[in-house]
Amino acid sequence: MDQFEGKPLNSPNDICVRSDDTIWFSDPPLGILSNYQGNVSPIELPSNIYRLDPKTGRATVVESALTRPNGVEFSPDETKCYIQDSGSSPRYIYAYDVVDNGARLANKRVLITAEADGTPDGFRIDMDGNLWCGWGMGRAELDGVKVFNPEGKPIGFIALPERCANLCFGGRKRNRLFMAASHSLYALYLNTQGTAGN
Repeated sequence: MDQFEGKPLNSPNDICVRSDDTIWFSDPPLGILSNYQGNVSPIELPSNIYRLDPKTGRATVVESALTRPNGVEFSPDETKCYIQDSGSSPRYIYAYDVVDNGARLANKRVLITAEADGTPDGFRIDMDGNLWCGWGMGRAELDGVKVFNPEGKPIGFIALPERCANLCFGGRKRNRLFMAASHSLYALYLNTQGTAGN
């Protein structure tokens, strides 16, 4: 998929796949605003979250009200979807209910509000529903990975010498956290596991 309704996508960013094989991804214009991350291009579509059904080849917009949608992920039971907005100030991670047999989002609410200078980015979920969030771009002491429980309360922090933009669980048992930072890739074994597909 490189377009929607005949217009080119902006710059697809984060992605997750549900157990029904639908592909959900954010499409902020970050890669077309300058030549830093891509090539300057006109913005022809809003910054949407899309749901692509590979069985039908049909894409639908499931969220269109965010300024710069970024990270997107589901709770372990897939009844909730979490989306981070990089365009708001402060930055928020929202929680939604997944309804209509996984086809639509409802009941948007703020789950996490980033503190001053806090910048969440990509994130993943562990088997207990905790959110492991790449963090940084503000004060150096905030660079790393912040961990929040399913209610949005901070429960852990992994300090890194640079911001962490994205992360994933890997290894045979999904118990190794790989952290993509500004200039380096870090890995750490954990006492938890990422959900399938993480």
